[in-house]
Amino acid sequence: MGKYKPRITDILIKRKLRGKGALLIEGPKWCGKTTTAEQFSKSILYMSKPEDVSSNLIMADINPSKLLEGETPRLIDEWQIAPKIWDAVRFEVDHRENYGHFILTGSAVPPKTDEIFHTGTGRFAWIKMRPMSLYESGESTGEISLKEMFNQPEQLIATNKLNIDDLAFLICRGGWPEAVNMDKDVALDQAFDYYNAIVNTDISRVDDVKRDPERAKRLMKSYARNQGSQTAYTVIRDDIAANDSELITDDTVYAYTNALRKIFVIEDMPAWNPNLRSKTAIRRSDTRYFIDSSIATASLGLGPDDLIKDLNTMGLFFETMCVRDLRIYAESIDGEVFHYRDKSGLECDTIVHLRNGSFGLIEIKLGGDKLIEEGAKNLKTFSNKIDTDKMKAPSFLMVLTGTGNFAYRRDDGVYVVPIGCLKN
Repeated sequence: MGKYKPRITDILIKRKLRGKGALLIEGPKWCGKTTTAEQFSKSILYMSKPEDVSSNLIMADINPSKLLEGETPRLIDEWQIAPKIWDAVRFEVDHRENYGHFILTGSAVPPKTDEIFHTGTGRFAWIKMRPMSLYESGESTGEISLKEMFNQPEQLIATNKLNIDDLAFLICRGGWPEAVNMDKDVALDQAFDYYNAIVNTDISRVDDVKRDPERAKRLMKSYARNQGSQTAYTVIRDDIAANDSELITDDTVYAYTNALRKIFVIEDMPAWNPNLRSKTAIRRSDTRYFIDSSIATASLGLGPDDLIKDLNTMGLFFETMCVRDLRIYAESIDGEVFHYRDKSGLECDTIVHLRNGSFGLIEIKLGGDKLIEEGAKNLKTFSNKIDTDKMKAPSFLMVLTGTGNFAYRRDDGVYVVPIGCLKN
């Protein structure tokens, strides 16, 4: 095992352990949950360890509190295998002093929740962990801080080291920690292997419902083609049905997508609801995203060369990669990421909204003067519609780009920042 690469999630874990008796870290398989949790644990129970899994399940059924014995913080890895552990942890937290007793990790929502009797409110804190951002994996210089953007810096000084070929590779490789240090050809294989595991096993194992791998592939292809849009499930249904011999219902599409959501493969983005100067109907639908761009490209069988040959398609998957990074950065500064679109067609790719009410508007563009100008114009149009008598004005307007040599502030105040310069 190589040296541990610090994760931005580390900041949240330290804070949460100081204020709650137990912490739950959820996220997709292979994103680094266990390795990260191990850095903060003084004793560990691996629920899925092959030689111990049977005895662990028996003990979880007979006397789950026995599994919690050990120096704290005690890590319970893949806790969802035995849902009774949840209430056992909650009971122990209630009867112990101080905080930071347990860390639970899970790569899926428990298939059965009828054995859980308490929500954990007041006892548990929750963190969602994602694959690595470009800053965590070392591809971003981190010269520009998202947090500092809220202070409206007069000048930006940063150099982008990523070119179009680098971006195409990073989109397809994804942020999987083990892939980061692999040779490029081997690293690219990992996303395809991950995708195959999803459609062949994980989508069925999550709730013990047998699902057709070919249908799962078609659904994920459709989802990938509709990345960054508010496409309705009925459209995805029709897309799948065009190549399916059996009738596809809305319930089927929902069941498959819900299974993918339970294993943290897809992570849609909610709509933002600002106060506007004029009455405009805001579209409330979520925007479709995979949790990592590499899953989307693997779903369509695409590699870096394919993206380079079709920059419009590359732009869509570049957006997915940027959304992953923005979510990671935003959560570390008490923020969330939303999108906006109204009936007139005006939209904003991402809004980073902080707990204190401050927010920044961000358009994502692969690069080029024309696209940057288009993004800046769109941001200013949207900003002018916000009713600043009823809410704060935007803290900043940013065009987040892929290519371009430098980060800079335009004369109109719009920031242009390459993703290869950004951090939390």
